[in-house]
Amino acid sequence: MPTSTSNMYTVMLLDDHEMVRQGIELGLSKEADLTVIGTFGTGRELLDALARRPADVVVMDFILAPSDNDGLSLIQALNRRFSRCRPLIVCSHYTPATVSLSLKAGCWGILGKTQNLTELVTAIRTVAQGRIYLQPCMVPALQGIQSVLDVANMKSKMDVSTSMQLNACLTPKEQEVLRCFLDGMSVNSIAAKFSRSASTISTQKQSAYRKLGIRSDSELFKFTHQFRGTG
Repeated sequence: MPTSTSNMYTVMLLDDHEMVRQGIELGLSKEADLTVIGTFGTGRELLDALARRPADVVVMDFILAPSDNDGLSLIQALNRRFSRCRPLIVCSHYTPATVSLSLKAGCWGILGKTQNLTELVTAIRTVAQGRIYLQPCMVPALQGIQSVLDVANMKSKMDVSTSMQLNACLTPKEQEVLRCFLDGMSVNSIAAKFSRSASTISTQKQSAYRKLGIRSDSELFKFTHQFRGTG
């Protein structure tokens, strides 16, 4: 439930670009049910403000200034310290991996900065009402990540805010290859295990990487380490 009255929602904004904050605040000021109660350029300022006054939704960029906390750490801090506050990420760039990591860490919604203000307003209302908000284009890839890494709590929070069904992104064979690779097996060992050629295994592995937005082995291991650490 929101921290304010049943049909009114309080919002805080976090972005290290002042012009972006001002633009969002101006746009939200036209919505009768949304009240911006603070705008901040750093995660520390946001956390300090939330300690003084709670908000229903925090609209935040995922990539902050180099000297600030990274977005994932901040989401975890918000979820740990201010569980009634629901983070909504508005970002320029995202991959299936960052979307899943953010959801696992406690994020309630993700929206690209290429979307218009009307979409942001819809996302804020959806999140404030306790439902996950994702752009439809983000949804299909998540099933593949769930199959490999078992995002156990995401479906429990998913609601009709997105009408698309979760469709498998990774094929069963791609899932097998990644599972074996995460268990420490080499391409040749996996090929022998499934009686396939090494080139076939390599192709399936690279296909899975493209679908997950991962470019290298190190990114996969970093992703899985961070992902499991957010549970």
